[in-house]
Amino acid sequence: MKAFWCGIVVILGAFAIASPGVAATPDCPRPESGAVVTQPPDLYSANGVLEVSFDYFTRVDDAGRTLFCFMTPEGFQSPTLHVKPGDRLEMTVTNRVPAPPPGSPTERVSNSSDKCGDSLMTITSVNVHFHGTNTAPTCHSDQVVHTIVNSGKTFKYSLKFPENEPPGLYWYHPHVHGMSAAAVQGGASGAIVVEGIEKLQPETAGLPQRILLIRDQNIPGNPPPTPPIPSWDISLNYVPILYPKYVPAVLQIQSGATELWRVVNASADTIMELVLKYDGVAQPMHIVALDGVPTGSQDGTRRGKIVTQTSIRLPPAGRVEFIVTAPDVTVKEALLMTPKIDTGPLGDSDPARPLAALQVIDAHAALPVVPAATAPPNPQRFEGLANAKVTAKRTVYFSERQVLPPSGASATNAAPPPWGGGGIFLFFITVAGQPPTLFNPLNPPAITTTQGAVEDWTIQNRSQENHEFHMHQIHFLLLERDGVPVPKDQQQFLDMVEVPFWSGSGPYSSVTVRMDFRGADIGDFVYHCHILDHEDQGMMAIIRVLPRS
Repeated sequence: MKAFWCGIVVILGAFAIASPGVAATPDCPRPESGAVVTQPPDLYSANGVLEVSFDYFTRVDDAGRTLFCFMTPEGFQSPTLHVKPGDRLEMTVTNRVPAPPPGSPTERVSNSSDKCGDSLMTITSVNVHFHGTNTAPTCHSDQVVHTIVNSGKTFKYSLKFPENEPPGLYWYHPHVHGMSAAAVQGGASGAIVVEGIEKLQPETAGLPQRILLIRDQNIPGNPPPTPPIPSWDISLNYVPILYPKYVPAVLQIQSGATELWRVVNASADTIMELVLKYDGVAQPMHIVALDGVPTGSQDGTRRGKIVTQTSIRLPPAGRVEFIVTAPDVTVKEALLMTPKIDTGPLGDSDPARPLAALQVIDAHAALPVVPAATAPPNPQRFEGLANAKVTAKRTVYFSERQVLPPSGASATNAAPPPWGGGGIFLFFITVAGQPPTLFNPLNPPAITTTQGAVEDWTIQNRSQENHEFHMHQIHFLLLERDGVPVPKDQQQFLDMVEVPFWSGSGPYSSVTVRMDFRGADIGDFVYHCHILDHEDQGMMAIIRVLPRS
């Protein structure tokens, strides 16, 4: 798979430029650098159902970047989808990307028994992953291994959210293996809000709420990512923060207002660490949810616990929801920013950058408000996991292998290039005791377990760059980092966790997490590194959950 899809971004970009009419289409609109941040459009369920239609488009912008987007017939780009626990999402997706030229590569991703949509993947295929949702990994639901929607085709999703789905922030994005990074960096992503956080975190009731999506994108000209040049530019609600000037987006907020910010790191590859500074002083951020699960809410009390920090690490695909207080008129500079992040000798260049400059205004911002709680919280999906009987323990590890050295170097004397600058690497996620294997949708499952199981996994990083572990369909409880128990207030339920780079000697970096297979989801789904360039190049595997005997 890795060899087959090598250079797919280049192929897609050249295809989009060459396709008649694609470059001139008004779809996938983008604001200018330094623009005021606007909220994504909001779509709400009614009578237990949210119906939405998406057209999937592409175009090339003036800087030569290939953009992708989901657009509704009304012209809404990447709307926020609001549902309640127990609701059904009915989504119709039509792939409007022009068909690839004759002779373009294809790959079989399914057999007659597991076909979902088309069985052949092309360079213009799409599907949708409903990231973090505890929904079924079946065809027409949240199934990404075999679901393919090719150019000109329409596909219908029918997604049932469980009654015990934690209320919080999730998101949607394409997940076609080999092309997921290109689609996500092109901007095809949006937020999902499962309503009801006020039932578990009463402090959120009545607060104006902002949806903020951080995305990354290619730098025009593709300069070598040698620090301080970033590997990728970033944007906030599509407002670009571009190298080298890093002009921040403008976030307008009423002086002294208290708001709920719901932030998705919808980047394909870029790690964030959120810091909010007023005149250089880091401000407290009162965290009410991580990865869609209200903090401290799964202990049986059904009452969340606020965690206060002055910085929040946010891996690609991670989400955080927190309460902030706006600056008053005496503050001269208010910035939401990310500091420089050390991702390892082989990792990306993630320099310090501003995200948004807060601009104090007199009027209330036009934002939806979290309602008051009108009923007690539902039973919660992961209650009791901390004390559940563990049925299995496993070790899973990330690794890389260089197969071609940087240009001009031999394979035997080539040193690892700094910041990933050169050479070709293969990326693996492997169960200890099994041979490293590149992902292929036709692979057998690497792990088989049974519904009702509770498993402790130690996830190691045996490479010299950071990796970001994501499990589909379920969340896990963070227990340990490098063998050291995590403090209780940090033992949160996540679907994303960072595994830092290995130093090259001594014990491998690791995290230990508790996996919860007690829910309704059975069948085949995946776990992988959510640095999507790594996933696209093989760092993903299948797990099969069998029904209870």
